[in-house]
Amino acid sequence: MSGAGAPDFFYREAQRLGYVARSAFKLLQMQKQYKLITPGSSVLDLGCAPGAWLQVACQSLGPLKNGGAVVGIDIKKVKVPSLYCDSRVQTVCVDVMNLSKDQVRKLSPKQKGFSIILSDMCPLVSGITTRDAALSVELGMRALDLAVGRVALAPSEGTFQGESQLDSSNGGQDVDGILRPGGHLVIKLLESQDVKEFSEVCKPLFKKASWLRPKATRPSSREIYLICQVFQKRMHRSAVPPPDARRLVWWGDQAMAFTAAVCSVNLRTGSCEC
Repeated sequence: MSGAGAPDFFYREAQRLGYVARSAFKLLQMQKQYKLITPGSSVLDLGCAPGAWLQVACQSLGPLKNGGAVVGIDIKKVKVPSLYCDSRVQTVCVDVMNLSKDQVRKLSPKQKGFSIILSDMCPLVSGITTRDAALSVELGMRALDLAVGRVALAPSEGTFQGESQLDSSNGGQDVDGILRPGGHLVIKLLESQDVKEFSEVCKPLFKKASWLRPKATRPSSREIYLICQVFQKRMHRSAVPPPDARRLVWWGDQAMAFTAAVCSVNLRTGSCEC
């Protein structure tokens, strides 16, 4: 049996080892290369369906006595997998686009934020390359804004339509990100001309930022992961390079209007097996 729908090596390995999806091997590779999750870590998994990254994250925490926590958020209801997961793992069925930072922070241990944020969010792929890429970047920007907040991002860069309304409801105080200083951020994007600019926004905020295309990625997929390590919370906002408003969808009134139009179709989604 061959072809795009044929079970491949990673699919078979996932079945053999008890992972709920082949995507587990993507996070396993990241963990092996970057050692993002350590004992006692607090992990936020955005777009956690179907739960493979929850398994790897909890597995990476080590024995229950080590402590730590894993919180998965997805627009779909996700059952915590029984294998590799324990009482440290919980899932929340909610649209991340409608959550304020304060609401997400309350899900973290002692409400102190997360040491690792993983975003495997991906729009439902339409086949229209520019549209899919724009939606992917918008989801990536949402993850970045949740992580670092507008303390790090200048107002024109950090403006996100949905959250600006959420922030106003609590007096505009919800500006700090939920990623702890020294923490790590992983964001999935679809390759396009805009991903370089996206990484340039992230680089001044972290000690290191690098790209990874995991071996478990399907050959036909355009997905790529931005690995941002060691968040430097006190980085002055002036260090963030000015964006190109003509190209990046999250800047500029006209660009945001475009994003809002396509968001109504299928932006609000969880993860996908791209």
